[in-house]
Amino acid sequence: MKADRLQTSETTSPKFQLPELLAPAGNWECAKAAVKNGADAIYFGLDRFNARMRAENFTEADLPELIEYLHSRGVKGYVTLNTLIFPQELREAQQYIRSIIAAGVDAVIVQDIGICRLIRHLSPDFPIHASTQMTITSTAGVEFAESLGCNLVVLARECSLHEINKIQSQLAYRGSSLPLEVFVHGALCVAYSGQCLTSEALGGRSANRGECAQACRMPYELIADGEVVNLGDRKYLLSPQDLAGLEVLPDLVKSGVACLKIEGRLKSPEYVANVTRVYRQALDRVMEERQKAEGRGQKEALHNREKVKGAGVKENILSASSEERYNLEMAFSRGIYTGWFRGINNQELVHARFGKKRGVYLGEVIRINNEKVILRLEAPVKPGDGVVFDCGHPEAKEEGGRIYAVEQKGKETILTFGRRDLNWRRVHVGDKIWKTSDPELDKQLRQSFAGEIPQYQRPIKIEVYGEVGQNLVAIARDELGHVVQVESSTPLVAAYNKPLTPERLQEQFGRLGNTPFRLGELTTNLTGELMLPVSELNRMRREIVTQLDNLRRKPKRWQLNPNASLCDLLPSLSPHHPTTPSLIVLVRNLQQLQAALTAGVDTIYCEFEDPRKYRQAVEMVRQQKRWGDREMGRWGENFTPPPYFKSDSPTPTIWVAPPRITKPGENWILQQVHSCKADGYLVRNYDHLEFFANERCIGDFSLNVANPLTADLFKNHFHLERLTASYDLNINQLEDLLKSSPPDWFEVTIHQHMPMFHMEHCVFCAFLSSGTDFRNCGRPCEKHEVKLRVDAKRLVDRHRIGTEHILHADAGCRNTVFNGTAQTGAEYVQRLIELGLRHFRIEFVNESPEYVTQTIHQYQQLLEGKITGSQLWRELKLQNQLGVTRGSVVH
Repeated sequence: MKADRLQTSETTSPKFQLPELLAPAGNWECAKAAVKNGADAIYFGLDRFNARMRAENFTEADLPELIEYLHSRGVKGYVTLNTLIFPQELREAQQYIRSIIAAGVDAVIVQDIGICRLIRHLSPDFPIHASTQMTITSTAGVEFAESLGCNLVVLARECSLHEINKIQSQLAYRGSSLPLEVFVHGALCVAYSGQCLTSEALGGRSANRGECAQACRMPYELIADGEVVNLGDRKYLLSPQDLAGLEVLPDLVKSGVACLKIEGRLKSPEYVANVTRVYRQALDRVMEERQKAEGRGQKEALHNREKVKGAGVKENILSASSEERYNLEMAFSRGIYTGWFRGINNQELVHARFGKKRGVYLGEVIRINNEKVILRLEAPVKPGDGVVFDCGHPEAKEEGGRIYAVEQKGKETILTFGRRDLNWRRVHVGDKIWKTSDPELDKQLRQSFAGEIPQYQRPIKIEVYGEVGQNLVAIARDELGHVVQVESSTPLVAAYNKPLTPERLQEQFGRLGNTPFRLGELTTNLTGELMLPVSELNRMRREIVTQLDNLRRKPKRWQLNPNASLCDLLPSLSPHHPTTPSLIVLVRNLQQLQAALTAGVDTIYCEFEDPRKYRQAVEMVRQQKRWGDREMGRWGENFTPPPYFKSDSPTPTIWVAPPRITKPGENWILQQVHSCKADGYLVRNYDHLEFFANERCIGDFSLNVANPLTADLFKNHFHLERLTASYDLNINQLEDLLKSSPPDWFEVTIHQHMPMFHMEHCVFCAFLSSGTDFRNCGRPCEKHEVKLRVDAKRLVDRHRIGTEHILHADAGCRNTVFNGTAQTGAEYVQRLIELGLRHFRIEFVNESPEYVTQTIHQYQQLLEGKITGSQLWRELKLQNQLGVTRGSVVH
């Protein structure tokens, strides 16, 4: 009979599922704030290997208590292990992973491809979530993550709703059902996560190691064709508004995403409580609307209606929207916007007027009379609220204080401040006023997670069975799948009065105050009119709570193979033999290509803004080969080659680079790249692995190869000919990589302008046009040479200013900001050669052909041993730095 009852429950369960609401937790208070305000799961970092090293974070010792607390409240806990892992850290990471799995954590969020392999090797069933740091923007990326053993994929923030739906459709067509997660609220990085090298290039701190310096929040000047463009008060050209997906929440739910993620592990508990509560209530309203549409769940819908205190769902959404927006702006706001969910709008994503927290806009100062401020109010304000006066210079110290009194006179509002609270010489007519503090709201938020009594209760379903002479049986299920069965200690008897009606059972089993539960659905299966003492019903209810709580508190028991080891996955090594080092040159225009050919370079990479020019580039290389063959055939032994011509060298080969990002519907760009029939292709993302699978391919730096486990996958599974070592490795870490993997697998970039920001945001469109995207911008990227310079007038940190950083657009209209100062690792080339490295790359961006020729000649001499790295560095006057994560290359 029990099996029949379980089957009955399954067949009546709702088809529709709300996405999980995932909240951030940088410490214990934030964890409690998330749980008590309705988060379904939290994500948090430990003291190593997470992308928010500035957060307070938890320790391994905290895990058992934290996970028990979460599970007792019906909440899941995910650990972030979302940084690149270097070779010497793999053994520590292995122990870390074992501890995480043993603690019963619900999943781990991972960036490093090699770590995904290691986790799946240690445990066949422990859930892995592919981090947004893996830069997944397409179906091919999702399937790549699935091949690693990932159980969920966090898509890049740059994916629109249309693109999310397209990915879902393509996955369904291919028979894949991997759940997708998207960020729904919080700060937006301007660069693609996992592809930002700005903090590293400017300050020796890597975003891929949890040490982002937020260079995107600095003020910049825009220089077009050598002249500074007057943009008025728009200086924060790379600082997006904060993401707020509240307006598109029904569309996100409809898209079928499995999880909605709130950003903010560096934020306060009040922020976590505030934002979590807003989205919890909004999701509950969406659920109610869906239930009404499907004609089911009337009781649950009634509960939700009472909770939000509104008459109808649409009215609730409308009436709550202004309050919700207010709460979100007070939580933390650089301005809130739907991000890329509705597609690209370069005029709205970045307003560029400030890059720091503002709050709620109150209005503009109209007059100042007797140390009182008069304005036309645009949002509510009350005594005690804190405000700041914005005079258009957010980088400077701003005047602000708490309001003492508020007086309304017609359409105008008069604000009075405490005596000597403000320096009135710093307050001006025309200043914008922002509310930055609401003590009353903060108090409410703190109360929402104070104490130990659960504030947010999760529904349980109870089925009741009984007949005369038998015990009453109650089967209870929670949302996580836990099932308990409780029986009465005395049998049911026929009722002469006060029988067990559904209403009476609802009342008794619904008394769940001060527990993590509330009664969701009650199903009664009673034969005849029956009676049982109220005391026995109460005992059964308490037993249900106890048994469910005990089940929840038990840690998850994931499989953990005690015999599996990191060593099983490490590539085998063989003695390397001395070989002649090879110079690879990457050029970005046809003039640089000609200079490289003239210099006798054997291997040339091309990365052009317009892939249509690749055909001409390939023809130039083929023509060079034909000329050399013809001249040698014509003159034979009498042929006197020019200085750059090497008769004993292989035929020059040309490899071309597709754009770094590929989204749904952009395969036409890859087809255009492929049509040039180059000798090979640079693989820069997961779509390239699939599209160019039958071609000669070399893995570029954007694959983030930082350890031997990642290298082994790309080399031996995807058969890439070589791999470009991650730009996050300093010289010591690079040496470790070459010692732990065959050195002939790799090439190292020893001269480059670091590609700092790679972004969906188009600076050309946003600030040199009035258009919203490529369809109406007029293509200023094809007409102007643009650079960005940190605004010297607005920044005290003088060591970063003055350099003009180069801005390029690609075929997908994505922008890359290159460091204006080239950097070299020339002084370490000899050490790398001794370790068996053969392939060395140098890159150019906008250098003249003459400079390209000179630089190539210098590096050829370096590899031939004719000059030292120090000599080369002094002659070229470059920044002495390889790709580093801290300070200089020698750190």
